[in-house]
Amino acid sequence: MTTSNSPVLAGFAHGTSSAEGQAATVELMRAVAKAHPAIDVRLGYVDVQQPDPAATLGAVERGRPVVVVPLLLSAGYHVHVDLTEAVQAETNRHVVLTGALGPDPRLTDLLLLRLTEAGLTNDDVVVLAVAGSSDARAVADCHVVRAQLAALLGREVSVGFLSAASPRLPDAVAAARDAHPGRRIVVSSYLLAPGYFQSLVEVAGADAVTGPLLTFSGPAPEQLVAVVASRYQNALAPQR
Repeated sequence: MTTSNSPVLAGFAHGTSSAEGQAATVELMRAVAKAHPAIDVRLGYVDVQQPDPAATLGAVERGRPVVVVPLLLSAGYHVHVDLTEAVQAETNRHVVLTGALGPDPRLTDLLLLRLTEAGLTNDDVVVLAVAGSSDARAVADCHVVRAQLAALLGREVSVGFLSAASPRLPDAVAAARDAHPGRRIVVSSYLLAPGYFQSLVEVAGADAVTGPLLTFSGPAPEQLVAVVASRYQNALAPQR
């Protein structure tokens, strides 16, 4: 049971017009609340959907502390600008902004699970699909995930971006096909939920594509639930 002065976990997703993506994100936060009933969990959005950061934080009881957890796989503009500014505007309460969800080995394990579900074979060539960002720090995070997945699979993994950075995913798929003629090209989707970007992954020219980390039909993966909860718990650790 939550207490009136315990810090709120405010998770902020990107937001999407996809009904499946919306439902998947809501289910993630429901799963976090179910797994950790002592935590008061709230959900907001940095784009597309409401409530936005100001409204989400404004709805928390006056003076009650908040831990803001970006439900984003890498720390780009939305973390370093949107959420940072929203946290700085909260002068009447203690508000902490955590890091993004990735990179994290638990998410790499989830990528492997999605590849297994897609029927990955030893002969397949893997391309990691990432959203992309104009922030070099976010792009660097994506390359860390690529290296983690390559180490986990014990094979080469290339990366393709859907926006803002290069190589773009269709070009990365084409390059993989040219470098490995006759072999199946499998794209590993490093996206949080169904939506527009996942639809771009599916038409990038690969022979097989994994689902995103969250799916519409299944329960929220325990790996993602654990990462969200650990971001909150680690933010509180120095206060204990």
